[in-house]
Order: sequence, then structure tokens, then C-alpha cells
Amino acid sequence: MNGELRTLKAEIEADLEAIAEIYAALDRYSNRLDTEAGQIAAAYYLHNLYNAFENIFRRIAKTFGNAIADESGRYADLLRRMRLEIPGVRPRLVSATAYDGLDELRRFRHIFRSAYRVELDADRLALVLRKAQTLREIYRAEMEQFLSFLDGLLSADRLP
Repeated sequence: MNGELRTLKAEIEADLEAIAEIYAALDRYSNRLDTEAGQIAAAYYLHNLYNAFENIFRRIAKTFGNAIADESGRYADLLRRMRLEIPGVRPRLVSATAYDGLDELRRFRHIFRSAYRVELDADRLALVLRKAQTLREIYRAEMEQFLSFLDGLLSADRLP
């Protein structure tokens, strides 16, 4: 289990670096929502932002044995599980505020992936961007708490 936890921690840290890079890229387009190119770029980075968070969630669910078996609604269920503290297994990963922003990003990603012929709604895009910015203020601290939990497990185990 020690190797699996070390791998999980390294993967989360790599995903957190990717999230920071995505936020930096998003900054370049967040004030250009008045143009189609700006909207498309912002939407693309918002889509990628949720994907990066979801990668973390899937890894945690897999490592701690709480992966989603039912494919219908799996994305929403996975996110809901990250709000749960599972006594004796793992703490919650996201707060109610983070959940709110992440759920908005998840729903937007679904629309973005499915909108082959639909124009982006600038107002909706601005809302999702605001939620992403609120999330930006808190996600790192919440992820650091989880990484500290992993460090505690690793130091208690002490196996190579």
C-alpha cells in the first residue's frame, strides 16, 4: 500500500501543477469573453480544468476502494463522493464551496463536450469562470490537507 500511496501523492502533485498552469492560461482569456476566440479559449481551459480535478478524484477513489461501478451518473457521483468523509478510510477532499464550483465546471464540461453545433453562451461562460475563480482561492488548501493525510499514512506505515 505504501508504494500505491506514494504514487497517488506524486500524481496528485503533478495534477496540481497542471491545474496551476491551466489557471494561468485561463487568465490570458478571462477578460476576452467579448470575442468568439476568447470564449472558445476560455471554454477549452475550463473544460481542461475540470478534467484535471477529475483525474485527482478518480485516482483517490481507486486507491481508497470507493470507485464508481455504475456508469450512469458516474461523473456526478464521483464528485459527490469527494465531499464525503469515509471514517476509517479517508477524509473528505472538497468543501461545500469547492463542490459548488466543481459541480458547475462538471456541468459546463458536459455542455462543452456535447455542443458540436451550439454557440457558447457568454453569460454562462462568465458564470462558470466566476465559479472557477472562487474555486481557485480555496482548492490548494483543501488539496494540501489531503496530501497531509497521505503523509500521515505514509509515516505511520514506514514501509519502503
